[in-house]
Amino acid sequence: MSHNETLKQLQQLLGPKGFSADPAELAPWTTDWRGRYSGKAAALLSPASTEEVAAIVKLASTSGLALVPQGGNSGMVAGATPDASGTSCLLSLRRMNQIEKIDPAARLVQCGAGVILQNLHEAVAAHDLRFPLTLGGKGSATIGGLVSTNAGGTQVLRHGTMRALVAGLQAVLPDGSVFNGLTPLKKDNRGYDLKHLLIGAEGTIGIVTKATLHLVPALIERSVAWAAVDSPTAAYQLLLAANAAFPSMLEGFEILPDTALRHVLKHIPGTRDPLETGYAWHVVMELAKDSADQEPPSNAAEQFLGKMLEKGLVRDAVVAASEAQAEAFWKIRDSIAEAERAEGPALQHDISVPVDAMARFIERESPKFEARYPGTAIIAFGHLGDGNIHFHVKAPKGIAADAWYADDGLRISADVYDRVTEYSGSISAEHGIGKAKLAEFGRLSDPARLWALRAIKSALDPQGIMNPGKLVPLASDSAAA
Repeated sequence: MSHNETLKQLQQLLGPKGFSADPAELAPWTTDWRGRYSGKAAALLSPASTEEVAAIVKLASTSGLALVPQGGNSGMVAGATPDASGTSCLLSLRRMNQIEKIDPAARLVQCGAGVILQNLHEAVAAHDLRFPLTLGGKGSATIGGLVSTNAGGTQVLRHGTMRALVAGLQAVLPDGSVFNGLTPLKKDNRGYDLKHLLIGAEGTIGIVTKATLHLVPALIERSVAWAAVDSPTAAYQLLLAANAAFPSMLEGFEILPDTALRHVLKHIPGTRDPLETGYAWHVVMELAKDSADQEPPSNAAEQFLGKMLEKGLVRDAVVAASEAQAEAFWKIRDSIAEAERAEGPALQHDISVPVDAMARFIERESPKFEARYPGTAIIAFGHLGDGNIHFHVKAPKGIAADAWYADDGLRISADVYDRVTEYSGSISAEHGIGKAKLAEFGRLSDPARLWALRAIKSALDPQGIMNPGKLVPLASDSAAA
């Protein structure tokens, strides 16, 4: 069957609500969030059920039509961007946005892959529960996308990534069959765990259509504090002290340089400096109380930070006096990526190293990169508590962005990833590989990892129709790196 015949059948299957080949309608979805990668698509497919997804995949499998799954299109590595051929179809699950079942007793929710994260937060809050994963793009990120990228966010320190929060999955496999694994079994030894294989697979071996997710009790109270420190090493020492003082309450611990704060204040309306005095580095720390036997977090935070001020570990600090102020603190942290994009061209590296090495990495490597590549500036921020930092390299002022990305940018990123590898780290901590990191992933991965990834992809998707050109480096990708 030709691709044109397949497209006609897909149009008949999905109807006007589920099928569009209108270039104007497709345009917003063919460029990645950062605006660095663009492609073309033959059509946008928007199924309303798992059955429709299965029918789409069966037709695609018959004709060899490539499918590019897409959630909120808020990813950072072009993992949901089609290639330039215009022969693939975007597969959007945004219509599959039903929250099907909330079980307060079991603390579980079952929902469609198209559910927006913020909507899920609001729905479970009505049952005095919460889904403990949040990030800056919560207003657009979908559950299917979060599962497929094994998303992290600012609460990983206490609750883990999506891999820890997924209790069950439903997915359509590359032959159109449906894997029904929604039941949240505590123990299941029927061979390979397909659920965990699909989590973080970026849609390359199946399309996640539904998920059963773990919930936790709603917060009784929380305390968000903003603290100024002299260095990443001081921030790490503060992290160790906070972990020791609050082993069951420390929910978030984020670090950002003053430069990032200034960019947010410049570009994001309604933000203000929490301390109104410039310091080199800042920490956002959250303590959460969700059990009656825990101490009041506001009192705990004030006493803890008072001790840290006396020791000289903290230069200044403020504890949010209201929920509005707490949200204002987090808005600064969550707006850094948006502010950096407004500030100008930059290379974004989502990296991790062992937690005890991250402060050393920032302090030692940042000045080396700035010296090696004159005119650049390093902005390192993020989840210090779990060893994941967003290591941005700002382009020199007045540079032609596209030319810089294609020339110095490639050398800089390779250099960053080489250093991360020497620290026994990962070139992708939470955003995935997508298209943006494919060549470097192939260059730096050990042969056993590459062999396994290629074998799994080849076995489950022999035609290569599932999100081609993403996550799994081909031998040619590695050679070209």
